[in-house]
Amino acid sequence: MADKTTLGLLAPGALTDVPGIEVGHADDATALTGCTVVLCREGAIAGGAVPGLAPGTRETDLLRPGSLVEKAHAVVLTGGSAFGLAAADGVMRYLEEQGIGYDTGVARVPIVPGAVLFDLALGDAMVRPDANMGYRACRAARADEARQGNVGAGMGATVGKVFGIGRATKSGLGTASLRVGALIVAAMMAVNAFGDVVDPACGRIVAGARGADGEGFIDSCVAMRTQLANGAPAPQHVGQNTVIGVVATNGRLDVAQANQVAAAAHDGLARATRPSHTLFDGDVIFSLATGQVDAHQALVSSLAAEAVALATLNAVWAAAPAGGLPCAREL
Repeated sequence: MADKTTLGLLAPGALTDVPGIEVGHADDATALTGCTVVLCREGAIAGGAVPGLAPGTRETDLLRPGSLVEKAHAVVLTGGSAFGLAAADGVMRYLEEQGIGYDTGVARVPIVPGAVLFDLALGDAMVRPDANMGYRACRAARADEARQGNVGAGMGATVGKVFGIGRATKSGLGTASLRVGALIVAAMMAVNAFGDVVDPACGRIVAGARGADGEGFIDSCVAMRTQLANGAPAPQHVGQNTVIGVVATNGRLDVAQANQVAAAAHDGLARATRPSHTLFDGDVIFSLATGQVDAHQALVSSLAAEAVALATLNAVWAAAPAGGLPCAREL
């Protein structure tokens, strides 16, 4: 990982390397917002972890062990803040048309957890992902989708906002996968962090809050500590962040294990973003297990954390400038 991230090269692989997983994007490049849908038409054991303290989510309660429903049929990652949750309605409509969902005896009800990030400050705040955009993302879903950067839920993503959006760096959507024998563990992350994205191999900031002259990076951790320790007001635009993502594996897990994998995946986010899981972020990672090969939960968790770190780095290396903000490759 050190060589690839240090040189700004993309780590290999994609969430769709896991058999049974499809990914679809729909976005608005003018308004700088969009949504990404992860489809698992046969259903996948699902879990989730929400350590961020400003989340916008749907259907996270049913992911807990002991719930009646254990499988999800799709996961939605979307911009638009809480407004963007409407994209899941279009995903529900698409899946119902396909006859996919939990059989209640009178109707099939698709199980579609989702999470939002705040991208309203970068493009047009009045344009948000809606049911039609969610439906279009489903129609576009493919088993070989591997695009990264300014696409889907990453269209309006930014990082490093301790001094406000004007000194942030453009980010995006990233994905990566790892294999050990027949086991595949992959991640896809929409990286819209309050903090900076760093290379875990060396600690170098690769995208984040920029200096007052727009050049170089200012360590967001140090800046936040200095502000708060000196009694200054909380950093600007505190609610305009959040990293959301999905980890998928072909390993066989139960619901409790899937939740443990989702929690462990956040270790990878903490390695690659600094600070992470703040009061100003609503960080959420979902996990999906398609159950095709035997797998030890400890191994899946370890690989999930690594895949999330790689996907997070890919999100900033693949991003293109937009909304007046530069990208990591330019800086």
